[in-house]
Amino acid sequence: MKGVSALRAWVMLGCCFVSFSAMPQKTLTPVTVTAPAYTSHHGGYLISGDFKTDPRIPSVIFPAQALVKDDVLSVEPVHLADTDYLVVQECATADCATASIVRVWNADGAKTAVRNSDDRIQIQHENKYWIWVKHFPEAFSAGCDNCGEHYSSFEPFSPPMVLVPSGQLAAMNKDELAAARTEEPVQIESQTHDGSTFVVTYDGGTIVRIRRMHADHIDKSEH
Repeated sequence: MKGVSALRAWVMLGCCFVSFSAMPQKTLTPVTVTAPAYTSHHGGYLISGDFKTDPRIPSVIFPAQALVKDDVLSVEPVHLADTDYLVVQECATADCATASIVRVWNADGAKTAVRNSDDRIQIQHENKYWIWVKHFPEAFSAGCDNCGEHYSSFEPFSPPMVLVPSGQLAAMNKDELAAARTEEPVQIESQTHDGSTFVVTYDGGTIVRIRRMHADHIDKSEH
């Protein structure tokens, strides 16, 4: 497998992640927070595009400041390439050796639990969250009338940076999925700030707009 493996990339993510077996623990240097340049106020929320990548883990996006309870994470796939899957995960164990799915999108839209909006996630608890894109080969669905063309169900728990499709379509493509599991996540081609929104373009054309919405306690008479 070319480049840094997905698990090795995860070990390097954040500032206090524990290493996997036989791997030395690694940490990242602190991220300089530049939120004031990328924030706005609207509808009772402080809206921020203060998200980051790191040259050593160029496929992962994470908030520069931890998401906390009642924050709203807005992840809008403006364009999702046909065989790309946009993923939000969080730590499921204290050492982050296991992650849980927060939301997954395929080219048809959000495919995991959604409350009021496909693109907005109500944060239930403070945790480490990260965003990445996985590419799978085109799924073979001949003979499965109800499968569709894209994977739409996934195992809720997996190692970080691993997405495991489930269901009949996944069973029909198990060999292809096993091979794809060792491949790197889709790399980021470019990133920029559009006001208070973080905009990411991935190799292959996927474009995602990301914002954090935090309850704004500032006196609105000052604005």
